[in-house]
Amino acid sequence: MNKRMRQYTGLLSAVLTYYIIHEGAHLIYALSAGAFRQINFMGIGVQIEIYSERMSDTQLCIFCAAGAAATLAAAYVLTLTAPRICRVRSKVFKACMYYITIVMLLLDPLYLSVLCGFFGGGDMNGIALLFPEWPARAFFGLLLVINGVLFLKTVLPKYKAAFAGNE
Repeated sequence: MNKRMRQYTGLLSAVLTYYIIHEGAHLIYALSAGAFRQINFMGIGVQIEIYSERMSDTQLCIFCAAGAAATLAAAYVLTLTAPRICRVRSKVFKACMYYITIVMLLLDPLYLSVLCGFFGGGDMNGIALLFPEWPARAFFGLLLVINGVLFLKTVLPKYKAAFAGNE
């Protein structure tokens, strides 16, 4: 498979993995809280719909934060296991794991710090039930910077070396 196809495959796998982990965490929490209503497929997006009236503000906050917590946990596991991943021979697998790591590290902090203000709030609406919105957004902004540095200093060099054939 050529480089461009590996990149497209990696990006597609990152999007699918993100939805499975992020929305899966929402789903698991909604089911455990007895508030699951349905799964909505919207264009290229997925949304877990709940009966919010069945949940307290604390439960709604946890429901909304669960997706970001799950993707960030996955990101840190992928970051820690990057040296092992980079030893795998398959360039397709490495490309997939590379893009998945980027998305898991950066997407939720970017959305919850900056983009939520432009797209109706999403998960920030529930998080703001217990935490003031601007400090929460500042926290996720700081997390975005930390994760960006983590990616540039730790993840990127390992994958660069792996794709150059040095690992």
